[in-house]
Amino acid sequence: MLKEILTDSEDRMKKSVEMLRKELATVRAGRANPAILDKIVVEYYGAATPLNQLANISAPEPRMLTIQPWDKSAISLIEKAIQKSDIGINPNNDGTLIRLAIPQLTEERRLELVKSTKKKGEDCRVSIRNVRRDAMEKIKAAEKAKTCSEDDAKKANEELQKQTDKHIKEIDKVLDLKEIEIMEV
Repeated sequence: MLKEILTDSEDRMKKSVEMLRKELATVRAGRANPAILDKIVVEYYGAATPLNQLANISAPEPRMLTIQPWDKSAISLIEKAIQKSDIGINPNNDGTLIRLAIPQLTEERRLELVKSTKKKGEDCRVSIRNVRRDAMEKIKAAEKAKTCSEDDAKKANEELQKQTDKHIKEIDKVLDLKEIEIMEV
């Protein structure tokens, strides 16, 4: 019973950290990264389709992304979706290929991005703490129901705290790396 609770909490904490990683990958850090287009959805033949399912996205240069649609008729739809998105980059197309030139970030914009990533990190920490709280309640309930001893419950709580600390440190590492990436000129 306690092992299942700890395994479940570990899985949920890992998923929270992984979601943070994915979310931070979409943050534009001054260099071309195809992941910044992951959230873009194109209205294609009446269906909302993720951009990465309509085209090949690559970064041939440090400040350039290219989007090559498999269906040439989708170019204008892709352009509209990029313009509507919040990435702040204007697409240029030559009829077969869309180019996105990634502009240099200003110092002010870099600081805003760092602040935004720290907020996302704090949200992730809260999520980890909520997982810990849920697991602690389950351990307490198991102890009350006499399905585990007081010592086992105490050991489980200690292990749970170790898991929490480990994942909080991992979040801090991810945030530090992203901050360095954003602040690089």
